[in-house]
Amino acid sequence: MARNAAPSSRSRAQLNAREWLSGIRLSGFAVIMLGLVIMGAFILVPSASSYIDMRQQVAQAQAGVALTEDEIADLERERDRWRDPAFITSEARERLYYVKPGEIVYLIEDDVERDDEAEPDPVGADVEEADSDWMSTMLSSVVNAGLAQQGTSEDSALFR
Repeated sequence: MARNAAPSSRSRAQLNAREWLSGIRLSGFAVIMLGLVIMGAFILVPSASSYIDMRQQVAQAQAGVALTEDEIADLERERDRWRDPAFITSEARERLYYVKPGEIVYLIEDDVERDDEAEPDPVGADVEEADSDWMSTMLSSVVNAGLAQQGTSEDSALFR
């Protein structure tokens, strides 16, 4: 019985919503205006989206034009450089090895292979494990070098 006397908070919210909705009175003018607003939204939303798409396309086109103008400016600078006789002479000397009459040019080729330019040997696919310990091998090499006899007469003849 006590339950019927005190309605729950959920039922109170339902009652308040019903009271609020029943209190709304719409006139014919309000309904017509609401319809016009909804129809205007349906008309303007596609137009607004197409406007936004067009603005993005315009921005992309302007970026493309700016890039093309930069390329044109670079090419014009290059063209102006090639119109200078001193630049043409220096390029002919450097790239084509042209010389003026009477000049002698010495070309020095660096045929010595440097260690940093040499390509390393490729690593094999199979890895082998050494049978002996490197420390004992090094120690025996040092001991053998220290205990070795003096060089033979053939070896000493090489150093004279």
